[in-house]
This record gives sequence, C-alpha cells and structure tokens, in this order.
Amino acid sequence: MASPGWPRAGNVPPNYNPNLLADNMQNLQINRPNQPPASANVNANAPRYAMPFGQQPPPFAGGPPISRPGPPPPSIFPRAPVPPSGPSQSTLPSNVAVSRPTGPPPGTHAPPPFASRPPPPGAVPPMAGSAVPPPPGAVLPSGQGPRPGALMSGPSLPPPSTAGLTSNGPPPFGSGSVQGGPRVPPSGTAPRFPVGGPPQSMTSSALQPPSMHSPFGSPPATASSSMAQPGPPFLGALPSMPPPPGSSPFAAPGQGMPPPSGSPFATQSWQMQPGQVAPPPPIPGSMQPPRMYGMPPPVLSQSMASMPPALSHAGAVVAGTSKIDPNQIPRPIPSSSVLLHETRQSNQANPPPSATSDYIVRDTGNCSPRYMRCTINQVPCTIDLLNTSAMQMALLVQPLALPHPSEEPIQIVDFGENGPVRCSHCKAYINPFMKFIDQGRRFICNLCGVTNETPRDYQCNLGPDGRRRDADERPELCRGTVEFVASQEFTVRDPMPAVYFFLIDVSMNSIQTGAAAAACSAISQIIADLPDGPRTLVGIATFDSTIHFYNLKRALQQPLMLIVPDVQDVYTPLESDVIVQLSECRQHLELLLESIPAMFQNNRTSDSAFGAAVKAAFLAMKSTGGKLLVFQSVLPSVGIGALSAREAEGRANVSAGEKEAHKLLQPVDKTLKTMAIEFAEYQVSVDLFITTQSYVDIASISVLPRTTGGQVYYYYPFSALSDPAKLSNDLRWNITRPQGFEAVMRVRCSQGLQVQDYSGSFCKRIPTDVDLPAIDCDKTIMVTLKHDDKLQDGSECAFQSALLYTTVYGQRRIRVSTLALPCTTMLSNLFRSADLDTQFGCMLKQAANEIPSSPPMQVREKVTNLCINILHSYRKFCATASSGGQLILPEALKLLPLYTLALIKSKGLRTDARIDDRSFWINYVAHLSIPLAIPLVYPRMIAIHELGSKEMGEDLIPPSIPLSSEHVSDDGIYLLENGQDCLIYVGSCVDQDVMQQLLGLSSIDEVPTQFVLQHYDNPLSKKLNNVMNEIRRQRCSYLRLKLCKKGDSSGMLFFSHLVEDKIQSVSYVEFLVHVHRQIQNKMHES
Repeated sequence: MASPGWPRAGNVPPNYNPNLLADNMQNLQINRPNQPPASANVNANAPRYAMPFGQQPPPFAGGPPISRPGPPPPSIFPRAPVPPSGPSQSTLPSNVAVSRPTGPPPGTHAPPPFASRPPPPGAVPPMAGSAVPPPPGAVLPSGQGPRPGALMSGPSLPPPSTAGLTSNGPPPFGSGSVQGGPRVPPSGTAPRFPVGGPPQSMTSSALQPPSMHSPFGSPPATASSSMAQPGPPFLGALPSMPPPPGSSPFAAPGQGMPPPSGSPFATQSWQMQPGQVAPPPPIPGSMQPPRMYGMPPPVLSQSMASMPPALSHAGAVVAGTSKIDPNQIPRPIPSSSVLLHETRQSNQANPPPSATSDYIVRDTGNCSPRYMRCTINQVPCTIDLLNTSAMQMALLVQPLALPHPSEEPIQIVDFGENGPVRCSHCKAYINPFMKFIDQGRRFICNLCGVTNETPRDYQCNLGPDGRRRDADERPELCRGTVEFVASQEFTVRDPMPAVYFFLIDVSMNSIQTGAAAAACSAISQIIADLPDGPRTLVGIATFDSTIHFYNLKRALQQPLMLIVPDVQDVYTPLESDVIVQLSECRQHLELLLESIPAMFQNNRTSDSAFGAAVKAAFLAMKSTGGKLLVFQSVLPSVGIGALSAREAEGRANVSAGEKEAHKLLQPVDKTLKTMAIEFAEYQVSVDLFITTQSYVDIASISVLPRTTGGQVYYYYPFSALSDPAKLSNDLRWNITRPQGFEAVMRVRCSQGLQVQDYSGSFCKRIPTDVDLPAIDCDKTIMVTLKHDDKLQDGSECAFQSALLYTTVYGQRRIRVSTLALPCTTMLSNLFRSADLDTQFGCMLKQAANEIPSSPPMQVREKVTNLCINILHSYRKFCATASSGGQLILPEALKLLPLYTLALIKSKGLRTDARIDDRSFWINYVAHLSIPLAIPLVYPRMIAIHELGSKEMGEDLIPPSIPLSSEHVSDDGIYLLENGQDCLIYVGSCVDQDVMQQLLGLSSIDEVPTQFVLQHYDNPLSKKLNNVMNEIRRQRCSYLRLKLCKKGDSSGMLFFSHLVEDKIQSVSYVEFLVHVHRQIQNKMHES
C-alpha cells in the first residue's frame, strides 16, 4: 500500500456473494451484468475498487472522476480531472448478479419465482464506452450508451404540475416532481408507485387558466363562537357551506405589486435542477391565477382572473363548487421514467427524487437518498422557525440499502493500521466537506468546527482552487458514502463467524397443520445459499414441551438427539456437538431435516416451551453470536416466558377490553425483554417465523427480534397449500440479502443540532449509539433531531451516519454516509423543500410507537392534528391572500391529507382488527423502509381483466387506479397489493372466459379460500404472472395471495383497503372538508 486511504484492492473472497440465487430455480430469468473478459487489458497499477454486495459496474464508470462539490472560485482555472488508470473491477464472478431469492418448495404448484432487484430490462446499463456521463438534463438516446434493446425511445412524461391536476406552486422538491436530472424512457421493469390513475394527456386545455370557484364555503365574518371551536374529528360528513351572497369566490389584492423585501415568496434560493420545469412566465398585462383542483378548465372566452405574481409560489389550491369532483382532488401520479439524480450540483445539495420513484444516483458529494433522507431538505436556522412550520425534523437512515443495479458501487478504502482519518474532537470521519488549510497540514471539521492536524502520511498540497490535489482520486474526499476497512481499535474481539441456528416448533399443532414440514423444507432449500467456508457454523433444535438438540458431527453415522427436559432452568449440551461447521455436517443436516416431520408425526404434545427453547439455543450460541431463526406455531404455554391467551380474556371482559384494549399490544411482562437484552449483548439476533392458526401474543414474543435487530414474519392463518412458497422465499431472502453482524451505529450532526432519539429494531445501551446484533439492507432507523443553538443562514448543516459491522465473511467495516443541506430562515423554503415520503414515514413510525400506550382514537386525533397544523401554518404564513373558501396545499405536501387519512384507517389503528394482526403491523412499521411506507397504508390497485385489451408498451404493470369503489365494477377483476399481501377481487359479473384464462375458474362460486396462482397456456395468464413477479421483485417480498369475492368476508377485506371510500370513518372528500374547516377555525381564532 503506497499511501493510506487509497481504495482497497479487491480483497473480498471470490465466492463472496450473499445474494446469489440457487442455480436450479425454475422459470427464473436474470439479467447478468456485462463483465469484461479476464483477458481484458487492465492497468495492473490501477487501484481496484471492491464491490461490497456484488453490484454492477456503474453507468458512469467510463467518465471522469467525480469532483468535490462546488466550482472553483472566480478567476481560478480548475485542474483537469485525472482519468482513472483502470476500470473499476468487480470481486464477483462474471455470472453473478445481485438478485432476489425465489422458488417454492418441492411438490407445490406455486407461482413462478422471482428475483429481487436484478438489473431491470429497461434499466440504464453501464456506459462502459463513454468518456463522460450524459449531461444533466439530457435524455439518453435510444442507440447510445445502453445495450441494444435495453431502452425504448419515447417521449418523457410531462411534469405532474402541467397535466391533469394542477397547482399554483413552484416546481416541488417532493413527491411526484421531475427532479435531479434527465428523464429516461420507461423501462420494462421500472418500479411503479402503487398509486392513483395514469396522468392525463397533455392537451391545450390543460394549460388554460381554470375558473375560480371555491369548493368549500367560507363562513361569514360574524360566525358564531361555536363555529370557531374545533370539533372532534370524523363525526360524519361535514356539509360544504356556500360563500356569502355577493362575495367574490377569491380575494384579489392589488395588481402589479411586487413581493416585499424579505417576503417568503422572494426569488427561489435554490437553482433549478436539470430536468425541472420552471413556472411559466406571467402573461404581459395580467396576473396569472392560481391553479385549482376540482374544476374543469374554462372555455377560451373566459377572462383570466387577476392574481398577484407571488401566488405562483403559494402551492396547490383545492377549489371548485360545493360539489367536489373526486376525479380532480390530489392523488399520486406514477412516473414510468427512470431519473438520473446527482446528489450535488454547483456546490449545492440537489433535493432527492421521490422515494417511491425509480431513479439512479450519482454520488457527487452527498450520500444517496437511499441511505439517508431528511424530512426537510433545507434546515431551519432556529427552533422557532421549525415550530412555526409544525413539521418535524428527522432523518431516516437505511445504511445497507440496496442500490440500483446501474449505480456505481460503494468504494472500500483502507487506511491501514492507523484507521480512517477522524476529527479529534467529535470523532467524525473524513468526508468531502472537511476543509483543508495551511497547505493541507490541517483540516477543519465540518461538524464541530475544530481544527485538526492532518496525519503526516495523509498530507497533500492544495491546488490554486483551495482543494487537495488528490481529492478527485480519493473516494472519502469526493463521495458521500464510503466504506472504510476497520483498524484494530474498532475490534474488541476477533470478528464473529457466520452462525445460523434453526429452532423448529414440533408441537401437535405445528405437525398437523404442516407448519413443521414447511419449515424443514424451507431450511433444506437454503442450505446451499449459506456462505461457504470454514467460518460458517450451523445448528438445529426442535421443541414442544421439551427441547431436542441434535449432534451433527460427521463421525456419527446419523444425527443424535439430545433432550433437555427442564424448561425452567434450561441448559445446553456441549456446544461443540450442536454447532458445527457446515462443511462437516451438510449431509447429516439434510438427512435430519427430511426426517423431522416423520419423527414427530404422532406427537400429541400441544404445549410449547418457546421461551426455554430460545434460551437454550442462546446458551449454545453465547460464545460466538449469530442468527437464531425460530419457527413458532402456537402460544408459548410452559417454561420460561409462558403466556396466556390475553386476547380471549379481553373479549370475555368487554367493558374493560374496550377501555384498555391497547394494553394487549404491550408485552405481558419483562421476562422476554430481559432475555432479549442479554441476547443483544452477546450479538445473537432472533428472527421469528410465526406459522399459526391461532393467537400467539405477538406483542410479547416480538420483543426478541425487535431488540436484537431481527424480524417477525407472520403467516396467519397458515395454509399448507399456499404459504410454504412464501415461507421458503422469506427465509432465503433473510439469509442471502446484504447484511452484517455485531454492528454499532451512530449519527452525528453539525453544531446547532443534536440527535434527540433513535427508533427502530435495535438495542440501545447508551444514548449516542445503537447496538445491532444484525443489520440488513431492509432495516431503516429513524433519527429525530432537535436544535440546541441557532444555525447561520446560508451555511450548510451536515449529518453523518457511521455503521461499524462485520460482514458475513468476517471482515470488519465502517459504512459512512454524509449529507450536507443548506440552512434557511425563510418559512416558505421549508415548505418548498419538504420531503413528503420522509415526513410521512416518520409520522407512520411515530404513530406505531404510540399505539401500544395510547387509545386508538387519541393516536388518530394526534395524527390528524399534525396534518392540520402543518397545512394551517402554510395557509397562514406562506399562502397569499385568497378566499376563505379555498383549501391551499403546499405543492410538496399536497398528498399529505390523503396519506394521513390512509394512516388513520390502517390496520394498526383499527379496533376491529385482531390483536396479533395489529401487533405484527406495529413491529413491521418499526424498521420499514421509506419506499414501502406509503404502499402499506395506500396500496396499489390495478385492473387485471384489462391486461389483454390494453397495450402497455414496455410497462409490465398497468396504471394504478384510485382506491375508491367507484373504480371497481362488477364485471372486473382487480389486484390490490400493499407490499405484504396481495388481494385479487373477482366481480360478480365477470366474463367467464376471462376468469378461466386468468384464474382457472369457470364460475364465481368456485372461488377458493386458499389459492395458488398457476401458469396457464394463454396470453392473459402469462401477463398476470409477469405482473406478480414484477411486483414481488419491486417489494422484495413474495406476497401472500388471497382471492376475494363480493358478499362474503373476503370481499369485505378487499373493500376495507379502499381508503378513499367512506369506510370506518369519512371519505377522502369529506376528510378534505374536515381539514379545511379546522384550518378555517384556526385562522379565525388567530
């Protein structure tokens, strides 16, 4: 190593591939990355970049090195970029791609397997031959850069603000906007956002000024005092009040008045990003009206209303007559384009694209939004400004998130024995925003401001532009995310081996329902996917009212059962007998898994010693740590942590159950919590696969995975016909996804801000750190922030997350992601730069945290008031003068009311839902990633009976339709999915031929309760299976399928997801009326 800090050569074992699919998967098509042949000419002296998770070479690999954010000072000529001396080189074999597990167990006719995040057919492939990346703002031509056939040329969709629903706000930095770079034509497998209908076509009428009618009547100025009192939410539909006679439908202040100095509507402080559409220029001689929701465009003969020019920054206005058109209210508009997003341009942070869109990131200083997002992309300088906005300041951090297949891999940097360069005061890691001074001999920390001495062997002269001359060649100085090789100071003990211990419930219920056989089959299928090498250890045990360990040593002719009968004071047999190297016991393990269902087929023991079995398995793993995977089928009833059927007791005492029902969502005692903390201390994580047909008290037993960085998988009611395929895929993804062990994470931020709290699935012993016995690519941690000082306007505030973890191959690494955002004193900038997806993700997680300790009505009211307070703040301080009959929404948050309504109707807040269902929902939300947060409460619905009648081009998935029964006809078949479950609703008057081709059913009466999607030899069936595989790939989840029909409980389940209807509470239109009325009351009170 010539100098510390250079990118480390590919030192990952050649078989390092935690995502490799088994080669014998059926019907699986994976796009393999294009790899250069081994004989390609490569400069032997060039640094090679290790790709941690087997990612593809990036589309920008052939371009110049990425410069540090920001142009050189005026009159300074920047240095020419130094081209890399060799291409980046993958550490994986040429036939390996990051992929998603799939495949049903043998003997089942399950849907075809699918891959998770392989390179989509339409994704932008590496532009290996290009000298420079495509210029920002340019649409990739169809014959340049990508592989032939990878992209289909076609027009880009117009921005949502110019078609269909319109607004009078600036180009938003939130959901649904066109941001960050050029748009790429639709790809064949581009993820789709599960949202409303297709965008309307661009017509001349879409650009005409709409008429100015108000949808909500404004009360007279002399309204009674009762009108000003905020009423309880959702007592029913609130009638719209017409405006007073003779009043104007909108207030028109004086024309031609420029905004005052310091106005929140002054010139936008951020430069427009390439690909964004600026607001249209004002028409000479007249002022442009705000764009309204809810009304058709006027005829050409209508005169344009006069409005102040500042209104172009006022946001979206919901307006119309007292009868609101449901087709014109704000709904999500999916995009079929792939967005190229550069994290910084012109020394400024680029607002990230929507988390639910399909985008490719080029790291130019700030980390990818996949790894860290902020609720507001401009930081308020004071706590008063933040409180005025009513928004929350928080980060959502997903440190090991899956990248897009076309993105450049994270580079691994090795500083040798001394470890990475850090600030001596706050211990922040070297990053692109640290400023070097005194000819590189010192540097100023961008987080705490302390000046540090540069290590002698890391010094480098500065160029005339003030930057280090080697900045472009060092990833830690030009990229927002890097991975450092941890030095000895970060290693308390030797890196732990990869240990997998399987614990299977073999009680009578588990055997009779087929759950034990399904678990054994799933485990046997993933043995080949476990990491190879001597460091991989495995163990297995079964339990009912006693615990059965198995000696898997090769010397034995067959596995030997070792029974532990004491379930109160448990112990474990000799550790070396029950946890052995996979290479030594593979045959014994396969034989044992095949034999277990037969061994216990006559078991009549109905009790379950779950707590004791988990404790005994922990004792066997205590010296090494590792993953404990538990398959549980019944309520734990004997031994340590035995539980009772609290749900039944709550039903028996109805009056007490209604008053304190939320207490059933809390653990019954601290027994399992105490165990979980001990597990976390010894780096043992617990994953829980609940295959049950009854109540198992998830609120109590889920404490184990939630505290140890594990996950709960829930299969209720378990079906031996349809669930083994999902169980097998869930287990394979759990084992093979990018992950790490014995991890510790800390988030640091600039002076003036500090971390208030962390939320997620982890153990926290000290306030500043998060302990994660296991961390994977699906886990997200919420970090709430608070002000402790005033920030300087115009400066940048930085956030840095550092994750120290061990790879599955025993390498100690530090994943560091840094994000720098501008500070502002203008309230309008906060609303303009709000990130809807992150705001709602935090709202969802905070609601889930409060559900176990507060009555559902109280949580629903708190969520609703949060939405109302945000919109009231915008209406009061940022919107220009207008009629009280208008509901004005900030462009970036125009969908906040819809998602708020969907949240208060979600399963976690429904008192009629099963206790276990609600407990699972709470645990699922705790670590949920941002792209899956909105689909969970606002699912995607598509019409699959039209798959054969409509040409969808390259899109595999048809356009989604609004979640309203008005869009569901009796002669249709509809698919609805939320990332976890998939419902197929069959109308009562469906064409029998269509139903036969899609589902293999000749009559609506034949709709079964248990369903497995089959392949049939017709185009409709093929398209439906392609749609399902694509959805599963997007969601990284197999999704349980359930058929629903009108007139029974399954139909009611389907319609309960149509959140825009008047189900459980108010409809979407009525909720907008309620929100508007509450804002009016607040305006009158103030």
